[in-house]
Amino acid sequence: MRLPRFLPEPVGLTETQGKNFRNVQVDSVGVGLANAASPFLPVFLTRLGASSFEVGLLTAMPALTGLLLAIPIGQFLQNQRKIVPWFSVARLGVVAAYAATGLLAFLMRDRPLVLGILAIWALATIPQTMLSISFSVVMNAVAGPNHRFDLMTRRWSLMGFTTAITVFVIGQILDRLNFPINYQIVFISMSVGGLISFYYSSRIHLDDIQTHRKGKRLRFKAQFKEYMQLVSKEQPFQAFVIKRFVFLTGQAMLIPILPLYLVRVVEASDSWIAAISMSQTAIVIIGYLIWVRSSRRNGTRPILIWNTLGSALFPMAVALTRDVGMITVLAGINGIFQAGLNLVFFDELMRTVPAEYSSTFVALAQGLQFFSSVLSPLVATAIGDAFGFWVALVISGGVQFAGFVMFALNWPAVKLPIKASPST
Repeated sequence: MRLPRFLPEPVGLTETQGKNFRNVQVDSVGVGLANAASPFLPVFLTRLGASSFEVGLLTAMPALTGLLLAIPIGQFLQNQRKIVPWFSVARLGVVAAYAATGLLAFLMRDRPLVLGILAIWALATIPQTMLSISFSVVMNAVAGPNHRFDLMTRRWSLMGFTTAITVFVIGQILDRLNFPINYQIVFISMSVGGLISFYYSSRIHLDDIQTHRKGKRLRFKAQFKEYMQLVSKEQPFQAFVIKRFVFLTGQAMLIPILPLYLVRVVEASDSWIAAISMSQTAIVIIGYLIWVRSSRRNGTRPILIWNTLGSALFPMAVALTRDVGMITVLAGINGIFQAGLNLVFFDELMRTVPAEYSSTFVALAQGLQFFSSVLSPLVATAIGDAFGFWVALVISGGVQFAGFVMFALNWPAVKLPIKASPST
């Protein structure tokens, strides 16, 4: 697959690195197809009559599973000679849940269908947890310390472009076909992206990047103690994940609230919901190009500050309007901030992670993120039911704003490199 002219490969790559870059890009197209169905899963549940609590479970279940299994899975991956096969299989397992959702709708209706869909996605949380850990490790190994912004800009730009076009098509399908067959067709057809992703991601070639425990395996309590001793020595890692924890808690609150607000308060049609999602994913491509160039000139700290602030203001602004056109514009603007967050959070996390313990530290970082996501969606939906979904949107933005303040004041203190990795 030839990359677009505005996404040329970085100079100085070896033949293997070049192939890995290309496989990552084509993999992103498959993921983009599958991701296009993601915004419509909570909408599908809502239209089936699911409660706010059940819609919140879609976000809370992966977080709960991740909280329980992140460290064990991280240790498992740390002891594997090859991590790429686990990364590919985990992606396929998650995307297969969309196909299972569509197929289940042929067999069940109403309340049993809602419970069945929740059961499917409860099972999918296991490969989701493995994917969340292995993704960062694999992408970091492909990019190396000097090309993280370059690789992820190309990957996420292609993914965003694919998702934006596909979301538009999905919106037309949903509006023109009867319910629920329209959603069944969407979920089943979009799962084809998982096969594309599996084929190309499994072709990524990496040297062994894991360190392996020698001798007798330790019990979980001993492992946890060992992990804590490792983390206690890494002050930059601790400081970064604490700030990120606060910020992502606010973002986790937004995930179930936004579709509920659009369906129940704004009463947006499927085509408008598709337009809102398309707006954010299309503009995100521009955001990646803006921020990767900014990183080369000014380093990563300005990107971190501006994007945490912009993202915090988005739900607050949405809470002030019921105009779907205005919400679409706001989603597009937020897409620019989301692009910056994706890049800078990935780059800063991997910069603070010791290379020889990458799976272990990423697992710990993800575990903390999962902890913030266990209760946040359920609390947010409870607030929405009790006080109004616009109140929940404001609170979501307020928590994110607290994270922005922590980054802006650099508390807990940590020194960030002046220049971004692409400039080295």
